[in-house]
Amino acid sequence: MERPFSVSDLPAITRPDGTPIRALVADDEPSLADLMGMGLRMAGWTVRTAGDGPSAVAAARDFRPDVLVLDVMMPGFDGVEALSRIRQFLPGVPALFLTAKDALEDRITGLAAGGDDYVTKPFSMEEVMLRLHRLVQRSGVAAQDDAELVVGDLVLNTDTREVTRAGEDIQLTATQFELLRYLMENPRRVVSKAQILDHVWRYDFGGQANIVELYISYLRKKIDAGRPPMIHTVRGAGYVIKPAEG
Repeated sequence: MERPFSVSDLPAITRPDGTPIRALVADDEPSLADLMGMGLRMAGWTVRTAGDGPSAVAAARDFRPDVLVLDVMMPGFDGVEALSRIRQFLPGVPALFLTAKDALEDRITGLAAGGDDYVTKPFSMEEVMLRLHRLVQRSGVAAQDDAELVVGDLVLNTDTREVTRAGEDIQLTATQFELLRYLMENPRRVVSKAQILDHVWRYDFGGQANIVELYISYLRKKIDAGRPPMIHTVRGAGYVIKPAEG
């Protein structure tokens, strides 16, 4: 009989300087926050916990976490507001939302608010660990390479996580960066919504393509706004990125 997955099966990851990954867990259920903290520490991470929105923001300012785990419903102010405030001084920090809501529109709302992933309660610690592990790897906190992707006047550096167009800096969240990287790894090639879901989110998002459309919209506002467009929709097929014309 195959042995079930456990936290110890995940490969060890650290920050580039060899120090542990830092995670901030904010949830008003102390037992749940303690459980998550224990699991993350077993993976070799450093963990700080908080029980409400204001303390989460204060902890993030002091702790400078590499990844956030935020309960949507918290006292003081909710996880969405906490993320908004934290992103003011940690603009690129990836975030995973915890929520008791399981309606698709609520999931989309959390992601639209800037979250990079979500899990619904009740959940397994193994699932949370897998998603956080992938989120940290996608964000570039742990894994770096020295490749530079160039499409027209758009440049993405996977080592420094910098993105520029015509020399102008473009700030992206972890998931936006990963989506752009996937598009730029396939210049002039049409990639489908299913391919994007598989490569960027790495799991089946309930068969919903809405999240892809949402994040493509985010990228267009940052990459193409006020400029000749580079990201194009191919009806019935997907999306393609190519140098701007003219």
